[in-house]
Amino acid sequence: MRAVLARAAVLAGAFTAGAVAARAATIPHLHRLTADLQRSREQILASREEERRQLRHDLHDGLGPTLASLAMSLDAARITLACEPERTDPLLADVRDRLATAVGEIRELAHGLRPPALDDLGLVAAIESFADGCCERVDVRFDGEPAGLPAAVEVAAYRIAQEALTNIRLHAPGSRATVRLKRDTELHLMIADSGPGLPDAARGGGRPKPRRGLAAMKEWAAEVGGSCVITSRNGGGTIVAARLPLAAAQTAAGYHRPSVGRRRA
Repeated sequence: MRAVLARAAVLAGAFTAGAVAARAATIPHLHRLTADLQRSREQILASREEERRQLRHDLHDGLGPTLASLAMSLDAARITLACEPERTDPLLADVRDRLATAVGEIRELAHGLRPPALDDLGLVAAIESFADGCCERVDVRFDGEPAGLPAAVEVAAYRIAQEALTNIRLHAPGSRATVRLKRDTELHLMIADSGPGLPDAARGGGRPKPRRGLAAMKEWAAEVGGSCVITSRNGGGTIVAARLPLAAAQTAAGYHRPSVGRRRA
């Protein structure tokens, strides 16, 4: 009996020691994951704040003074109309030209906030339009209902597809490409081509050299709580696979949606 108890105690001790050792081994890995997640969040935040700063600069130092100058020119034209009507036409023509320039600046700012093709064509047609002439052939298909996607997810999917297709155009113009989108609780996006793949990843299992475009695709996915993985296939070609959750983006859209005020009679 004592032998059985002693053996059980030895086994329990070994099990406890093994569990402690396994837990201790996972702690550095968890620390690394936490640090990587923190760095990713910091990069996303820094990128977003840089975009906001640039937008504020464009509005405050560019568009703002332009509109103020137009208001002053209109006042001058109004005074000239009362005193010297014959000089009014050149002033109004100048205001018209500068107003057209201001409209162009506003349009560029709006395009930077959200690709206009999404509103004009929809996600699938916008990807098809961009993919036209990208390589020998591009097949785009959406499994599910594309209508009603959260705006943030729609923009992220379009930009990831746009970047992936740009890489195909630059590095594998003679290949064929497939773009697949599938919707359930998440939007799944996959872009695959038959080109040479990522050179460094295709040979020896090494990591690919960092590229801004590859990092940007991962950042766009992370901004909506998703992920993006870029790999090379053994038979050749590159696969970009993104997972974009819908629930968080839908909640954020409802939270940030401005309330509609009553119209004044």
